[in-house]
Amino acid sequence: MASDDPTRPNILFVLTDDQGPWAMGCAGNDEIQTPVLDRLAAEGTRLENFFCVSPVCSPARASLLTGQVPSAHGVHDYLTGTHVGAAATDYLAGQTLVTDVLADHGYRLGLSGKWHLGANDRPRKGFVHWYAHEAGGSAYHDAPMYRDGIRESTPGYLTDALAEDAAGFVREAAQPDQPEPFFLSLNFTAPHSPWAGQHPPEVEALYDDCAFASCPQGERHPWATMANGSPLGGEPDTRAALVGYFAAVTAMDSALGRVVAELERLGLRESTVIVFSSDNGFNAGHHGIWGKGNGTWPLNLYDSSVKVPAIVSQPGRVAAGVVRTELLSAYDLAATLLELAGLDPSPMQTGPGRSFAPLLLTPTDADADAAAPALEDDERVVVFDEYGPARMIRSRDWKLVHRWPDGPHELYHLAADPGERVNLVDDPAAQEVRLRLADDLTSWFARHVVPERDGQQLPVIGTGQAARAGEPDAFQGPLWDAVSGG
Repeated sequence: MASDDPTRPNILFVLTDDQGPWAMGCAGNDEIQTPVLDRLAAEGTRLENFFCVSPVCSPARASLLTGQVPSAHGVHDYLTGTHVGAAATDYLAGQTLVTDVLADHGYRLGLSGKWHLGANDRPRKGFVHWYAHEAGGSAYHDAPMYRDGIRESTPGYLTDALAEDAAGFVREAAQPDQPEPFFLSLNFTAPHSPWAGQHPPEVEALYDDCAFASCPQGERHPWATMANGSPLGGEPDTRAALVGYFAAVTAMDSALGRVVAELERLGLRESTVIVFSSDNGFNAGHHGIWGKGNGTWPLNLYDSSVKVPAIVSQPGRVAAGVVRTELLSAYDLAATLLELAGLDPSPMQTGPGRSFAPLLLTPTDADADAAAPALEDDERVVVFDEYGPARMIRSRDWKLVHRWPDGPHELYHLAADPGERVNLVDDPAAQEVRLRLADDLTSWFARHVVPERDGQQLPVIGTGQAARAGEPDAFQGPLWDAVSGG
């Protein structure tokens, strides 16, 4: 009945859609209600500085599965075009996914929710359960879903339907005739738009009197992308959007709680590692933006866009009540999952990713007095991001954003300016730091890109990818009406 061995655990991987790093109570937001996530953080380890690899959904998700950067796996923007059927492209075909390795080692795989990496109706290797959204998102009722390749409608609230499906997979995996450990990817579409009026009224009512001080609506960013007079990544009624966004997170939190309760009821909680994160961050007024990396043109790489929430929990094995502050990236997660599963992480370390499992695990009896390890002073003291020709290198104290071919570029001294307000890129006193970071950025990407998939040379502008990188018409023209406050 699934795995009852904590050292070869089942894996529940939970991924939300567009959840900002600020959108959890345990992250310090006293306005949003996330009791289940707060409990998982209290019982496990929260990663304070965990970064996606690209601040938009499809490339970020591809990096989670491959441990590679977009300029290696070739997905550079959210995917448009044909999502299902014989004409749909599997954008990661021929590449090794962490789920492939788990399947090869006897894991029973399930998906409930969003895939959005092309050919969304086709179960991938090792998946015995495939309940996937037709595209990248939709309204929260009557969502188009595919169950093992067959289209079906979901008349109820999608977040609840995904949790119910996931709980059903767990129950099936716990049957006596299913001795294999399981890997379940529960990929909510929440809290992605649409927001206003989309979520259970009783949950929206929780925020009737909320001041939303955690989402200040300041002056519009000069690069904000607009459509029909509203931010492209937002909705016309800002307060209604905030109510809907917060309600989407709270409803997701409650739905996740029902899946966790099922693990507990079945006696599988101690032998199941739960990993929670989001595909990319989100600005709900932060920096004067609604949206993520494509909430502006030029594309942005603000921390609120590239940082994501991250929690790992397994009672008795993962350290409880700990907040790790090391800089970690989603390209590290695939290798980490393998090591948490008791497997060799090296198949997912052919790119930049490295397992950080030792940071999470409680010391054994033999070294119970030992402190949790710290990262070595190696290349992982920095993290890297890219979105097409925009690339970022970030250390604890500094961030450089370089946009090919001609900028604009940004340099922030995060130790003194954590809000990324003062661009020092032309400051004479900062040129030594800028040149060092630029050299490190160039040499790092040179090691990890696949030339024919190199985003530095591609016309990625944040409006979607309709074909493989390098094919004609892969990237689309603007969807916005105007920029610079228009």
